[in-house]
Amino acid sequence: MDNVYDADFVNKQVRQADVDKQIKKAGKWILIGVLALIVLIVLSQCFYTVNETEHAIKSRFSEIIEVNVNNLTAEEYAALQSKDRYKTVKLTQGAGLHFKVPFIDTIEKFDNRLITYDTLPREVITSDKKKIILDNNAQWWIVDPVQFKITMNSMNSASQRVEDLMYSKMNEKVGKTTSKDIISNKEYVVGMLQENINELNTTMASYGIKLLDIQIRRTDLPTENNENIYNRMRTEREQMARQYRSEGKEEAQKIKSGADYEAAKLKAEASAEAQTIRGKGDADAAEIYNQAYNKDPEFYEFYKTLETYRKTLKGSGAKIVISPDSEFAKYLYSPGSGTISTAP
Repeated sequence: MDNVYDADFVNKQVRQADVDKQIKKAGKWILIGVLALIVLIVLSQCFYTVNETEHAIKSRFSEIIEVNVNNLTAEEYAALQSKDRYKTVKLTQGAGLHFKVPFIDTIEKFDNRLITYDTLPREVITSDKKKIILDNNAQWWIVDPVQFKITMNSMNSASQRVEDLMYSKMNEKVGKTTSKDIISNKEYVVGMLQENINELNTTMASYGIKLLDIQIRRTDLPTENNENIYNRMRTEREQMARQYRSEGKEEAQKIKSGADYEAAKLKAEASAEAQTIRGKGDADAAEIYNQAYNKDPEFYEFYKTLETYRKTLKGSGAKIVISPDSEFAKYLYSPGSGTISTAP
């Protein structure tokens, strides 16, 4: 028995040792997996990708430390290098994979492609005091991402700023030009637009933007001509509106007259039917009263007297002064015999 007991004990110890060994082995692999996951997360935070269509700005604790630019000409890149701010900020060029300190460095990206912005049609006045409507578009891109981030920070803000500056410049130039030149002198318009581009780029450099092109998509005729057309169209539409209103009123009157006729007809029919029903009811009531009187005159007289009491005494606080020998009060004083009883 002791040998059997010792063998069982040894087997249990061996099995327990195997279980402990497997647990340690599994724990080791779990730990390795967790560490590998952490390493992957850290590694994924160590790198970022910049596409050819992007500029990227790397900041550390809100301070810009590196700028990666793409799609710039050699002249534009050299202009960036010559700026004072890029003497303390690392400037690189080229798309691809870039390093950053995980969880500390932040990356901002801006589109470096050519942006075409359609402005809203606006009214301008020429030198000969003619009003015309110009519908323009502009093409621009970001050449200094740091300056753009500081001043604009978004494409929408930049597009709105481009529109405002362009409209102001167009208003100034058109104000020195006749409507005839604006509408028909293409060579003059091309030269004027190029002047606008050159002058606007001086201002837009402070926003990190470069303007490539301005185009006039549509030029309306002078407002005086449009007014004549609009007045004629307005007169025609007013005449049509008056005609439609007149026809509408006539039709409404017909509908109202028909409705009034139908209403009067229905009222007359209802009144006639009510009179018929009321007459029949009165006849039936009279017949019932006659039958009751012929069957028992005394009861009929008693009933009618009670009806008279009910109608006369209806309502709170009613007071009636009658003589004791009044025929009207006989059932009040002697309801049992139908005769008046008086006090001795």
